[in-house]
Amino acid sequence: MESLFAAVALVPCLPLMGLTAIVVWINLGRPLLFTQVRAGVGMRVFTILKFRTMTDARGADGELLADELRQTKLTALLRRLRFDELPQLLSILRGDMSLVGPRPLPLATVAAFGELGRLRCLVPPGMTGWAQVNGNTRLSDDQKIALDLWYVGHASLRLDGFILLLTLKTIVLGEKVHRAHLKMAEEYVARRTNLQG
Repeated sequence: MESLFAAVALVPCLPLMGLTAIVVWINLGRPLLFTQVRAGVGMRVFTILKFRTMTDARGADGELLADELRQTKLTALLRRLRFDELPQLLSILRGDMSLVGPRPLPLATVAAFGELGRLRCLVPPGMTGWAQVNGNTRLSDDQKIALDLWYVGHASLRLDGFILLLTLKTIVLGEKVHRAHLKMAEEYVARRTNLQG
């Protein structure tokens, strides 16, 4: 069903993808796409596709600069509108991703979470997810994984529909931390951790 939706959605999204490619080319040059191996369902690896929105600029210590220092105003706008994520419709078509689910992370990052990382990968990663509509960049890694695990434990078509609606709201109004949802997720993870302990 999601593959069919992705195939249908890809057609009207092609002009947006073309426009995004032009913006990236003018602002950052080539390559246009960012690729990276990420962990999918069951920690099976796949290659994610996104439009580039950041340079590889590094400080004197050789470390990458902060995200906001490696973007232009236009590429930052692409990220806010989620246009950089559009190539992931192809990942949904391939069966590597879903519309809704925890955002796909590098395998090493997931492995560092231990058992919580394994639980996070019980469902397919998504283009958008519960953490993304509850604060996203305003959240710590621990807060994100708590929201992701709450989603895994409560995944349903109804919840997915709610998350898609909240995604549209977030794109229009910007990111906001929803404290009630965050507290609910943190309490859920604490209960699970105590039961397993």
